Amino acid sequence: MTLPVTAEIIVIGAGTAGLAAVKQVQKQTDDFLLINAGEYGTTCARVGCMPSKLLIEAANAYHRRHCFDTFGIRHAESLAIDLPAVFSRVRELRDYYVSGVMKSVHALGNKVVTGRAKLQSYNQVQVNDQIIQCKKIIIATGSTPIVPENWKTSGNKLLTTDSLFEQSDLKSRIAVIGMGAIGIEMAQALSRLGINITAFSSTQQLAGLTDPEVNQSIHHLLQVEFPIYSGDKAELSETANGVLVSAGKVSVEVDQVIAAIGRQANLKHIGLECLGVPLNDEGIPEINPHTMQVADLPVFIAGDASSLNMVLHEVADEGRIAGHNAVSASIEHFCRRTPMRIVFTDPEIACVGMTYEQCNEANTLIGQALFEDQGRARAGQQNKGVMRLYADRNNGRLIGAEMATPAAEHMAHVLALAIEQQLTIAQILAMPIYHPVLEEGMRTALRQLQKQLPTDKAFDLSRCEAFHSEALD
Repeated sequence: MTLPVTAEIIVIGAGTAGLAAVKQVQKQTDDFLLINAGEYGTTCARVGCMPSKLLIEAANAYHRRHCFDTFGIRHAESLAIDLPAVFSRVRELRDYYVSGVMKSVHALGNKVVTGRAKLQSYNQVQVNDQIIQCKKIIIATGSTPIVPENWKTSGNKLLTTDSLFEQSDLKSRIAVIGMGAIGIEMAQALSRLGINITAFSSTQQLAGLTDPEVNQSIHHLLQVEFPIYSGDKAELSETANGVLVSAGKVSVEVDQVIAAIGRQANLKHIGLECLGVPLNDEGIPEINPHTMQVADLPVFIAGDASSLNMVLHEVADEGRIAGHNAVSASIEHFCRRTPMRIVFTDPEIACVGMTYEQCNEANTLIGQALFEDQGRARAGQQNKGVMRLYADRNNGRLIGAEMATPAAEHMAHVLALAIEQQLTIAQILAMPIYHPVLEEGMRTALRQLQKQLPTDKAFDLSRCEAFHSEALD
């Protein structure tokens, strides 16, 4: 393919951020090129959000058999898992999601170029062997799993999320190293599918939690399903029968290892050194999170490549911001959404707004709800976990939350909206909450906060404490 010698906008990377950027650019000009060197289909659809949730759904469906007897459903012991069939469905639906993304790419026609791009300056990009002049550059090259160099000698005994979902079957003993979001999700899912899982975390904090009460709760709940060794860095060494994982005083031999210690931006060979701006230890320049611009250059970095927020809705926002500013007459600053992270374990983990660690202790009130005796949770045998809400002592506004509870993915959205709208605890409590629903647990934490506030003692309409009913507490 003969490439044009000039283009107004060059977008490097056809993932979520790159495609979002192109969508914005197209509103103003068709003089652009989308350059991509790796696989098409986005990290989310191919190896991230979607295949991981497909695996989790299968694992949770199978795990429910442990509750059947209590529900009066007999003979659960005769059920069995067909792991190759599980992974076959994962890939089948994964490919369906990827095909949807590919339609967007194919619709761009000759605007898409397959090739490796490297910056020559802030307005020159080399693609394969050709130099293209441009006015603006958007870098959205995504990320790859972090794998220490000395681990790579383990060959096919070492997996990442880039290779996990391609397996037709798995060995019986697996170590998951890294208890961030993806590590903790995959550890629990594979354990529930019958794999003998051993988990390792270099920190005591699981899944990014900073609240010690929530962290302790999820740690205790997960330890019932598989062992977690935290606080020491793991090292690998090959054995005749597999891989020996050592961390502190613990050594465990396994058949395979899943490396889940994080992802790194794909910027190593993109040529950022030619921009003349300082780079940090990871080779990333300072990026304005409200404009996605690098210094005052006509260069923007978005998505996983920015390393700012590696979650899909934030990645898409960054692509839109970069695309908008690349075609605008002046650089516009955009407010970012209320921070929200959700981890799809059981119980689900969520952090919204300010974390416990970010809160000013002297100015923060904490409301707590335990779900062991929550009515709707008990009905579904999901009664476990804890929610902690944080409010500003001075104005009574909700400012953050950390939780490990059933339906955290849904309650997190309600709380994010409340924080975004700067609602007070009293205003949130004015919202109707049906009975019986899991959100009644959230209301318990809100009412605990309300009792601590020095002003605004107005009751919400359903309070009637004398009846000692969950709907009224």
